Amino acid sequence: MKTPSYLYYHFVNLLSVFILNRFQMSSLNLKTIDRVATISKKDFIQQYVKPQIPVVIERLTEDWPAYEKWHLNYIKEVAGEKIVPLYDDRPVRAEDGFNEAHAKMKMSDYIDLMEREPTNYRIFLYNLMKEVPAIQNDYKWPDIGLRLVKQMPMLFFGGENSKVFMHFDIDYSNILHFHFHGEKQCVIFPPDQTPFMYKIPHSLISREDIDFDHPDFEKFPALKQAQGYICNLKHGEMLYMPEGYWHYMKYLTPGFSMSLRSFPKNPKFLIKAAYNLLIMRHYDNYKRKTKGQAWIDEKNERAITETHKNLGIL
Repeated sequence: MKTPSYLYYHFVNLLSVFILNRFQMSSLNLKTIDRVATISKKDFIQQYVKPQIPVVIERLTEDWPAYEKWHLNYIKEVAGEKIVPLYDDRPVRAEDGFNEAHAKMKMSDYIDLMEREPTNYRIFLYNLMKEVPAIQNDYKWPDIGLRLVKQMPMLFFGGENSKVFMHFDIDYSNILHFHFHGEKQCVIFPPDQTPFMYKIPHSLISREDIDFDHPDFEKFPALKQAQGYICNLKHGEMLYMPEGYWHYMKYLTPGFSMSLRSFPKNPKFLIKAAYNLLIMRHYDNYKRKTKGQAWIDEKNERAITETHKNLGIL
């Protein structure tokens, strides 16, 4: 049972989300992402995939078993005994192992925590479908014109107010991002906006101290030039993110998501993906081992100095 303090916090959070959408986020030069209830394969390819424009499709999952079943109580029922890795929003540190979990918990306890109070704990890089094969039959591969990578997708969970750092995916894929149970906010930027994103060298993220809910334009003035998109995803809705798009996610309520992927068609992105996978991540891991925290600190400093130098910002 939710306490009065939780209900008050939830009301204040919803109010802050409204204010954020109306005022704070508008200062970031964000357009509202197109929304369609349904769309033909031809129109999806012509209007969105070829020009690489994002879109929300609202009813793509209505014929999936997941549309009716995928709520937190169902996940608790079928996977409650599984021990899951949890991650919070602390910055990367040299002493942390690569993708090392910050905590572990039974799935049932984690869901109880999410439903009881806000938490910044999230689940990612955990293949729940492999652990609980029954849920593999709950989704379908959409026939939408993209050649999807037919590998078992992962589910991502987040508590109210938890956030995913601004980043882009290592393989530059086209992404179909589905959300279930509740609502999450997605702020995305095309890859041509990278010069303004304070990208960490030899990495896939922006500086982790940037608050994309309340951007500090005094410290990070380049963000004022970035042109991006915003949407809120509700249960069963899908966001198409084109190749190499930056994305920042915020769970407005407890919920979970799933992504399906299609490899990039742009030769430039294929080359960059190969570089990231074969060279960049290994080089970065080597430098972490040999230089430790000094390497991370150096990269964070370079994200500012190199961005401002390239843009002529004094």
